[in-house]
This record gives sequence, C-alpha cells and structure tokens, in this order.
Amino acid sequence: MSCSVQSVSPSRTVVSVNGRQIPRDVIAREAQHHPSDKPTGAWEAAARALVIRELLLQEANRLVLSAEPLVDDDGRRETDEEASMQTLIEQEVQTPVPDQAACRCYFEQNRQRFRTPNLFEARHILLAAHPRDAERMRKAEELASAIIAELHGDPGRFPDLAALHSDCPSASQGGNLGQLGRGQTVPEFERALATLRTGDITTEPVRTRFGLHIIRVERRIDGRDLPFEAVHQRIAAYLSEAVARRAVAQYVGILAGRAQITGIQLAPATGPLVQ
Repeated sequence: MSCSVQSVSPSRTVVSVNGRQIPRDVIAREAQHHPSDKPTGAWEAAARALVIRELLLQEANRLVLSAEPLVDDDGRRETDEEASMQTLIEQEVQTPVPDQAACRCYFEQNRQRFRTPNLFEARHILLAAHPRDAERMRKAEELASAIIAELHGDPGRFPDLAALHSDCPSASQGGNLGQLGRGQTVPEFERALATLRTGDITTEPVRTRFGLHIIRVERRIDGRDLPFEAVHQRIAAYLSEAVARRAVAQYVGILAGRAQITGIQLAPATGPLVQ
C-alpha cells in the first residue's frame, strides 16, 4: 500500500485510530514480521500495518457486515477479523479489469520481459583463488594468461587443459557444464556468457568469488520473442493484481482521511488505477 510514515519514537508514541489505542506490545510483536535495517523502521512498518488493519475493522463494524470465515483444503480457518476485512474490500473496493488494449500496451512497452532466455552449452576451467588472497590470485592470473594463450592457438585442447588445471568437479568431463540458462551461474559468469558466441573463448579470465574462470561456449541458442497471445493471460493476471493493490491503497487513504489517527500519518495513494 502506498503510504508514507512520519518518523516516530516507539518509546513515547501513542498510536490510535478514532480513539482506539493500539498497545505498544502488540506493535512490538507485529514488528518481527517487518524486517528493517533499523529497529525504528520495523516498529513504524508494524504500526502502519496495524493502523490500516484497525481502519478496515472499524469500517466493517460500522457497516455491520456479515462475514463467513473461509476454510482452506488443509482445514485452516481464517479469523473472524480477516473475514470481515476481506468482505469489506470485496464489497467496497471497485477494481477495474484490465482490457485487451491495456494488456497489449503493457506488452509493447515491456517486450524485453517476454523473451525465452538465451541458453548456452559451455565449458570452463576454474582456477580457485579467494579474492582476498593476493598471492594465490596473482598465481592464478599468471596461469590463466598462459592457458588462454595456449587455447587461442589450439582451441581443441580445452578439455585436456580443463582436466589438467581446473579446480571444478567438471574437470573430469573436460570442463563441460552442460546447458546453462538464466540464473544458473553467478552473475559475473552469466554476464561473460552473454558476450560470447558459439566457439568463443574468453580473452580474459572471469573473476568470481570462486576464483578465475576461462570459458568456452560450445553452443549458443538465442532466446526468441514470445507472441502476445502466449503471454496475454500472464499480463492480465499481473495487471489485475497491481490494479487491486492500488485500489485497496486508495480506499485505505479515503478511510484514513476520515479518521482521527495519532502516532503515525498515512498519506492516501494517488494516481490512475490502470497505467
């Protein structure tokens, strides 16, 4: 929800909604569900969440809503309060449904998100060296330079040199890593792969937290653009969720504007529901 928070001091701040105080110990317990770099950040996030909860519950009570708690397939039952808030939102919050035009617009503006990933069949030689071990790294760099020079003279020796020098278990397969896709290697390795074509060998060793890598791409399969029809439902679901979050945030902002809130300030969300 798009709300801003004034800086508060947990030790002396009284948080209340329309005269109903939210106890400090309740806020403290809630804070463990809101990780933050600073304790005050977690406390503020918890206080904000509880104020929003209280706003919704008070409005549900004012409207005298009848809510039947749901039970999931595992027999877990939602609380009466959760059921009341959900019923309130379903009744009071009108959520526009993204139409075909909105989905098509999002698709055209975010084409890079709708591609199959590039795939690589690759080999590597790992020269293990901790980044802070200067002497080990120096020796690894010297060996990497020698190996790269030899490979650029005779690329076919890659499996033999991997078996001889690599500190990776793949050495027993000539450095073969099989097929690699997005997210399957560390970022530095992945970025290097993206610059290589089939048959290419890195001209400089690639440094990662594991040491230095010499990489050869055996085969590269470039990703392809997906057609709109293949991703239409995914886009519609994403936009629907985003619109629903925005609509609820605006509704909470309206409730906050009518309420007397102490200890924390909620700013209503603004802006269109569909962008």
